Amino acid sequence: MLSDAEQIKIETRSNQIDYDRLSGLHYLGNYVRRLPTNMTRMMENAYDWEHLPHVHASSFSSIDLIDSGKWGWRAKIGVPGGLEPTYQLLDLLVDAERNYWVSTVFDGPGEGIEIHTQATTIDDDEIEVDVRFYVPDAPDDETVSQALHQYMAAQYKTLYDEDIGLMQGRQSALEDRARWRGAKPPTEETMIGAVSDLDPDKTHIVETRSGRYCLRFRRGEWVAHSAVCPHLLGPLDESTLSDDGRLSCPWHGYQFDVETGENLDKKCAALKPAPRIQVRKGTLFFVETGGATSVETSRTLGGNDAHDA
Repeated sequence: MLSDAEQIKIETRSNQIDYDRLSGLHYLGNYVRRLPTNMTRMMENAYDWEHLPHVHASSFSSIDLIDSGKWGWRAKIGVPGGLEPTYQLLDLLVDAERNYWVSTVFDGPGEGIEIHTQATTIDDDEIEVDVRFYVPDAPDDETVSQALHQYMAAQYKTLYDEDIGLMQGRQSALEDRARWRGAKPPTEETMIGAVSDLDPDKTHIVETRSGRYCLRFRRGEWVAHSAVCPHLLGPLDESTLSDDGRLSCPWHGYQFDVETGENLDKKCAALKPAPRIQVRKGTLFFVETGGATSVETSRTLGGNDAHDA
């Protein structure tokens, strides 16, 4: 993955922010924005390198982690849009006590660019980010400097536009999980609707007292699976389902077998068990016993788990 030259550059990198070196850099300008999220979600997002190529596909085509820790992370980044594969080496260093982080391109296109971000709490549900852009030397032409600033500000507007959904979705998912954890009915049925009214081309989202689930029609049968990724609670109701039965989480790309719930990447736990499906007199029900049934994703052909009473 890494060349000898890249490895040498990595070995020279510090895991601490050097605030003193700011005076030797050229300041291009900044981008300031208020975001409808809290500081915990913002700092979690800064540490979350895995989401970059999935949530920000127009800016990152791939990411291979080199190292990470409480200090931040370092990775090899794929740059999209080129005729040939193009990569950057980038690290993001975090000063968690100050809610401050610095991302630096130290190899590849844009080498030497540093982006310093200060996050400040406005209230429980809002923060402000001040993103400041630096380059090693002042461009010869002021119009070049202005163009660089405008380009970076526009890029960060797009990045935060995309991140807001993830951060707010993560907060809502944590609140939902806390609510569902306290509800485990011994036996509960949820009527979904008449089978004849269910569109087989759509993903139907169903919430019960124990969780949120997806109902999909695949290869002649209805299949139910958890709508919540067990990794960081990503929205599997927004996931794609491949022809071979793989679900892909839109936040981090973790993949699951829709039939068994197994995590195919071996990176996290299996999906939460789904309710059993029953069909009675043409109406489809979810049936939960103790909040779940088995480790496998529930399904029915209108036969094995279904009956007409």
